[in-house]
Amino acid sequence: MKNAFLLIIICFSFTFSKAQSNEKPKLVVGIVVDQMRYDYLTRFDAKYGNGGFKRMMNEGFNCKNNHFNYIPTYTGPGHAAVYTGTTPKYHGIISNNWYDKVEKKSVYCVNDDSFNPVGTEDKYSRVSPNRMTVTTVTDQLRLHTQQRSKVIGIAMKDRGAVLPAGHSANAAYWFQGKGEGNWVTSSYYMEELPQWVKTFNDSKVTEDYLKPWNTLLDINTYTESGLDLNNFENGFRGKESATFPYDLKALSEENNGFDIIKSTPYGNSLTTDFAIAAIDGEDLGKDNVTDFLAISYSSTDYVGHNFGVNAKETEDTYLRLDKDLERLFTVLDTKVGKGNYTVFLTADHAAADVPSFLQSQKIAAGYYDLNDFRKKLNVFLARTYGASDLLEYAGDFQIFLNRAKIKSLKLNLAEVQEAIVNEIIDYKFIDKAYSATAMRNTSYNHGIEHLLQNGYHQKRSGDVLVVLSPSVISYSKKGTTHGSGYTYDTHVPLLLFGKGIKQGETLQKTRITDIAPTISALLNIAFPNAATGQPLGFVLD
Repeated sequence: MKNAFLLIIICFSFTFSKAQSNEKPKLVVGIVVDQMRYDYLTRFDAKYGNGGFKRMMNEGFNCKNNHFNYIPTYTGPGHAAVYTGTTPKYHGIISNNWYDKVEKKSVYCVNDDSFNPVGTEDKYSRVSPNRMTVTTVTDQLRLHTQQRSKVIGIAMKDRGAVLPAGHSANAAYWFQGKGEGNWVTSSYYMEELPQWVKTFNDSKVTEDYLKPWNTLLDINTYTESGLDLNNFENGFRGKESATFPYDLKALSEENNGFDIIKSTPYGNSLTTDFAIAAIDGEDLGKDNVTDFLAISYSSTDYVGHNFGVNAKETEDTYLRLDKDLERLFTVLDTKVGKGNYTVFLTADHAAADVPSFLQSQKIAAGYYDLNDFRKKLNVFLARTYGASDLLEYAGDFQIFLNRAKIKSLKLNLAEVQEAIVNEIIDYKFIDKAYSATAMRNTSYNHGIEHLLQNGYHQKRSGDVLVVLSPSVISYSKKGTTHGSGYTYDTHVPLLLFGKGIKQGETLQKTRITDIAPTISALLNIAFPNAATGQPLGFVLD
């Protein structure tokens, strides 16, 4: 009798334990760090505390060989890929801006003039996710719970908030700088800002960040980055050299007012402040219906573009971001409960070393002149076909032809595309070129060609796709950029920790498109409707 009673207790305990383990997290927090290379985890490791990046690595799972599997590696496509689980070939966000073949103009990935700005008069805040043609993991969560889940997107950049939040989100908020310094949204989501957002905007939090920016630690200990004074960084207008310290209040007038905060680590701190306010204001993670908070830290990208990969400013930005992550996790422990939430952290792309710096180290690198490219291509087309207007647009490493003109001249489109490929492949710094016809008719399974094909959208992409040589960029000779399919742009972190996540690490190659299916599997919901990635079962507990 005693043994039978003990068996009942054991069975009950096992059933209760299993039921607990099958419970879904009360809150999922998705973090995208804009322009974060994987090696920022290892380069600055000795200076990180134990509560931010290291907490995620020590308590959770570290996918050390995580890559983007398409070209181009930009912010809009990156955020869309993380949350849709697929590439631009399917989700439609082929760049931040692209040439629309129907409208005959450049369009922005989240611009939508059918909606109005809310909380600002800024005309550029007419946005929605409608150019993204598929669902996100956040959409699927809303559908699964009959809209009972709350989904909030937050970022300095509108596209960093809008695309992760998806089509059916409760809200997406971004920062309007210049003379305002407020968090705003679009009438796509609401007609008026909630009271908690108004209260935050009315506080002095934003103004408090117009203060001196000096290094968090003694600058002499920043041995993981280059000299503070060098010829590879832009800096701010009104300051002669790109060197610490920076008096942000004094510099703000010449640098678009509150916009200067975006280009400092304080932009990440302000984003964290607002995310914490959202947890309270929206009661996120307070019941048994899973909520989703999508945070994008945009300031890392602004700093990276301005100062480059090897700058002390970049190192300081990540050391301070580490502190902000610790602060966020501490709030989650208190407000939602340790073990009740799940976090993933990744990036929307990485970044190239400043080519002029690489050249100073005798490493092959260079700068590509897009205007010169356009001139040479126009001369070739005019000489070959006797027409001066066959080139309709060239940008973002794509060439769009005037198809109406080609038709009127009774030219074969595929032949013109291939003629351009054969012409430009001999241009300096062009490593590869492929026609749209090749993208449609050939299946590439590996290499740069495969990445190009994953980024090629038949309705939206151009007639010829161009790949520059490694470490060659179309940019100023100070600061850096991204966009290629080389490892310096594709290799980004993927850290997961919290409820339902194992502790461990892997060097197995994972792809950015695997994140959304993995979170979907964790939540036992349908995958985003065009997902091509695979759930990473080895990270799930």
